[in-house]
Amino acid sequence: MKKLLTLLTLALSLNAFAQDSHVILISIDGLRPEFYKDPTWNMVNVRQGMQTGAYSDGVTGVFPSVTYPSHTTMVTGVKPLKHGVYYNTPSEPLEVTGKWIWDYNTIKVPTIFSAAKEKGLVTASVFWPVSLNSPASYNVPEYWNLPETKGGKRTVIKALTESSTPKGLFEEVQQHATGKLDEIDFDADYLSIDENNARISSYLIRKHKPSFLAVHLVAVDHFEHEEGREGDKVKSSLSGVDRNIKTIIEATEKAGIRDKTTFIITGDHGFVDIHTAIAPNILLAKAGLYDPNNKAAWKAYFHSSGGSAFLHLKDKNNTKTLEKVKQILSQLPANQKALFAVKDRAALDAVGSDPNAALAIAPVQGITISGAATGDFMRSASGGTHGFFPDFKEIQTGFVAFGKGIKPGAVIPEMSLQDIAPLIAKLLNLNFPTADGTLYPGLLVKE
Repeated sequence: MKKLLTLLTLALSLNAFAQDSHVILISIDGLRPEFYKDPTWNMVNVRQGMQTGAYSDGVTGVFPSVTYPSHTTMVTGVKPLKHGVYYNTPSEPLEVTGKWIWDYNTIKVPTIFSAAKEKGLVTASVFWPVSLNSPASYNVPEYWNLPETKGGKRTVIKALTESSTPKGLFEEVQQHATGKLDEIDFDADYLSIDENNARISSYLIRKHKPSFLAVHLVAVDHFEHEEGREGDKVKSSLSGVDRNIKTIIEATEKAGIRDKTTFIITGDHGFVDIHTAIAPNILLAKAGLYDPNNKAAWKAYFHSSGGSAFLHLKDKNNTKTLEKVKQILSQLPANQKALFAVKDRAALDAVGSDPNAALAIAPVQGITISGAATGDFMRSASGGTHGFFPDFKEIQTGFVAFGKGIKPGAVIPEMSLQDIAPLIAKLLNLNFPTADGTLYPGLLVKE
């Protein structure tokens, strides 16, 4: 009986610790480590947090190094091969519809959200990728309606009104946090998109004090695509996102939970300046394996994902077509072959990529992939992109953690996106054995 009471007391104390702990995961899309390591980038608030907490010199991502697979890895602790979100958009050889992989039910493994729900914890999700139908207690998903007519614009307000949960949440946050929102308020050409998501997050913190909140801030990525790594709009958006993070930090102070909260600020990928695009589907079209005028007759198709392209076969057992594609690539002129590496199935398994792809093309820095099936194989490009094979510094993202439970002064030279979920699970005392990432004890204060 005494032993039973001791175990019950321990279980209650652990549960109290979890209920009394809060983790806020802030993803800055396109975050690069120099943004917080180099003071000239003007991330004042993040640097202040870094100086009282821990950081990494670089975080290795997934392949392709794009937003949706990366964010899913953050909350599952596993790579795309296991979690099932392989790209931002589904492979669509017949028609590119504009759909993205929005639905949480695509995820094949447990997440921090599902583990927290099992424990009875309150969670929140704001514009988080792959969160439509999420089990989060309060959810404003990253989701939009596709254009109703060709050439039209996607719409966000109606989509969020209908899909945010619980029902009425999106109207509530407009009334109490942001004011009435219009389509232009979710246009990434304006910094207000991040400001509004920070305000929504802050409102949820103050009203509901969630044990776990995940928010996705997007403007930095948008302007890195437009201008490349060093653009003036990139610098402006970074200052804006830093201020938005301060807004979220202040919300925990107003809610009275600042000393109980851990902040994890990370990203999904780095960025590379680009000057040239290659279009491998043109090679397939010339070989009779893909016909842009009769797409139903396709045999092979490259699904482009920024700085990568993944070969999909209509018949996955069609070794003849696969060998023909390999031959086409190998017979390119030397100056074109030098622009990319071919990753075979063994390499894709090793890096944890889409199990449905027969092979992938991984360009060198400066080269991006076009999905076009007509025109020139090589064409000019500008701005920046990501999606590259995650084996060089510029494509790494960042990590800063501070607050409750984080050891001041800890530095991890290199970590993985997989390592974030085990850290969150530890801080919230969640049972999360499915994660493959590493929990670094050196990041934590001794209990």
